[in-house]
This record gives sequence, C-alpha cells and structure tokens, in this order.
Amino acid sequence: MLANRSRRAGLIGLAGVAALVLSLSACGKEKGSSGSTPTPAAASSVDAALAAKVPAAIKSKGTIVIGTDATYAPSEFLDTDGKTIIGFDVDLFKAVAGKLGLKTDFQSAKFDDIIPGVSSAKYDIGVSSFTINAAREKEVTMVSYFSAGTQWAQKSGGSVDPANACGKKVAVQTGTVQVDDVTDRSKKCTASGKPAITIEQYQAQSDATAAVVSGKDDAMLADSPVVAYAVKQAPGLAVLGDIYDSAPYGYALPTAATDFGQAIADAVKALIADGTYKSILDKWGVTGGAITSPAVNPTA
Repeated sequence: MLANRSRRAGLIGLAGVAALVLSLSACGKEKGSSGSTPTPAAASSVDAALAAKVPAAIKSKGTIVIGTDATYAPSEFLDTDGKTIIGFDVDLFKAVAGKLGLKTDFQSAKFDDIIPGVSSAKYDIGVSSFTINAAREKEVTMVSYFSAGTQWAQKSGGSVDPANACGKKVAVQTGTVQVDDVTDRSKKCTASGKPAITIEQYQAQSDATAAVVSGKDDAMLADSPVVAYAVKQAPGLAVLGDIYDSAPYGYALPTAATDFGQAIADAVKALIADGTYKSILDKWGVTGGAITSPAVNPTA
C-alpha cells in the first residue's frame, strides 16, 4: 500500500544529542489512545446543515474517534506531558468537528494501522498527514485539506546530494512514499555501478530525525512541513535541495462515507472563509501548504 505521512547550535554535543533524542522519543511513544477523555472541538459555530450529514452512529455518541500517528511534528505529535496529542492537524480537525457539532477523541496508532482501522470501524476517521493518491482512494474516501511535498535534510555542513546519494545512509519513516522514493534512487545507483543507498527505516519520524542529528545517518527525507519544523527545532540541521512532488493531504473515511466526506470538505471550506483555517496554519508555521478548494477523492 502506498502511504505518506505522507518529522533538533553549531554541532550538538553528546549531552545535547541525548536530550534531543529524549524529547523526540517523548513525541513518539506509542499509546493505544491519547489517554484523555473526548475533548470539545475548537471554538467554531455549529453549521446545522452540515451537522445533519453526520452519520447516525457518530451523531448518537456525539464524538468522532480519530486514528493518528502522533510522531509527526508539527502535524500530530505528543505534547511534553507525553500523552496529549497536539499539532496543526489536530487543531484544524477539532475546528472541523466543531462545525459538525462533534467532540473529538484522538487515539495514537502506528501509521500503517490507521487506514485498516478506519476500514474495520475501529476509527471513524484517520487524520495523520495522509497523501491522497489513486491507490488510497480505492481503500478509503479521502477529503483534501492541505498540500505538502517531500524535502530532504542533513546536518549543517553535510555533503549529501539528493540526486546522487549513492553510498550514503538515509533515514525515512516506514510506510511512507519517501521509502519508495529513496528505494528508487538506490536502484538507480546500483544500475549505474555505484554503491546502494543504505535505507534506514524507523517506525517514528522523530527517531529518523534524531538519527540524522546524532550523525548516525547522513540525511533524511520526509514531508516538507515536517522537515521545516525539525530544522526549526534543531539548529545544526539544514534543509537540503528543493521541495518536490507536492500533493494534497487527506482525511481518511470509510469508502461508503462520501456524503459525510462532502460535509467535512464543506466544513473546511467554511473555516477557510471565516479565517480560522489560516490562523491555525499560521500558528504552526505551515501556511505555505494552504489550499482553497477542499474536495472528496480529488484524484479519482
């Protein structure tokens, strides 16, 4: 299954690296759930017409259960308490839920388990920086709300060339399109007689970032807002090359939930119109990924 999630002055000393790894690990702990009771959605007036399109099973409990991989700052990650899930995806979807008259219950999960969890009704929706593609639209209904590309990063002063990373050790999060990307690059290396790229896959993006900061790996690639946030948090880490392969992020819903998907798309449109959408993206420094026309299954 194609996936994408689509994640910290001078050279960092050993103590600094240890502290960084601890902080990133705190963001990447796997939990069965957020450990908190359902929370009211962000303040936004309920749209009665959109709320009427909420499926009866969700409306009756008043809460929408959300699967998310809370290791992907600034999209979705754990706060310093090690249990509260925060991020721009979280703030934005809470505002969407507010338009629908719903509370939110974000539950931490492994990224690869979220879409199967939506299909099996374990989660009502997946909100976890999923890139929309044709393969995914065959598995779930996707609702676009943001746009991101792929970006590389390395330690400042590094010598990695993304176009020729042969022989380098490159970190990626497992289950992402970046795995496919770097695998294809490695195949081109070996086909031309050059050494393969050593692809280091990590369950949590925070671990991939820490591996580059510590010098264990030479470079990493991830979604552009994640790399921008990591570089901002870790002086000594630098972006590498340009953003490429931009594509929309989407909320993942059951395949039969197209009407509910349209209600969610319309709620995002309402947040764009009233300025809430921009204010949330501004807060997290990801305004460059703003879109203007949310849609259901836009690549179908």
